[in-house]
Amino acid sequence: MANLNKSAEGMDCNYKKGSLPGCAPLAAAYVPIQEEDPPTYGANEALMRGTLFPGLDLPFMNSVNKTVPYSGTPLGEIMALGFVIKELNLYLDTHPDDREAFRMLGKILDLNQAARMKYVKKYGPLTLNDLEDCDTYSWLCDPWPWEYSERRGTR
Repeated sequence: MANLNKSAEGMDCNYKKGSLPGCAPLAAAYVPIQEEDPPTYGANEALMRGTLFPGLDLPFMNSVNKTVPYSGTPLGEIMALGFVIKELNLYLDTHPDDREAFRMLGKILDLNQAARMKYVKKYGPLTLNDLEDCDTYSWLCDPWPWEYSERRGTR
C-alpha cells in the first residue's frame, strides 16, 4: 500500500495538514453553467446516469452505468425519485427563480410521498419515521425488501 504521507520524491506530503502541500498535483476544475429550465432525464435514467440534467452528463472516460440493481421495483422507484429530489434541490440552490423546476419539485415530492406510503404499507418501514402509523414495532421483520426475489416474492 502506498504511503499517503510521502510524495514520489519522498517529501513530507501529509494530507491532514489542512493546506495544500507543495507536492500536491494540480487540476483544473470546470463546472458547466446551467441555463434556466434545462432538459431533464426521467427518474430511473437520472439515477443510472448520476445526474438529472443531460447538460451535466459528462461520464468519466465515457463510462456509463448500464443498470441499476433495483430498477423496476418499488424500492428502485423510491430511490430514483429521491435522487431527482436531491438533484432539483441542488439546481434550485443556484436557480431559485426557476418556477418550472420548483413546480417539478413539488410534483416529484408528491410522487415520492405516495410511493413511500404504498411501499411502507406493503413491505414495512423504510425509516424509523415510517413507524408513526404502525401498531407494533416492525422495524426488523423478515424478509428484508432485497430478499423478496430470493424467496420468489413470497412473504
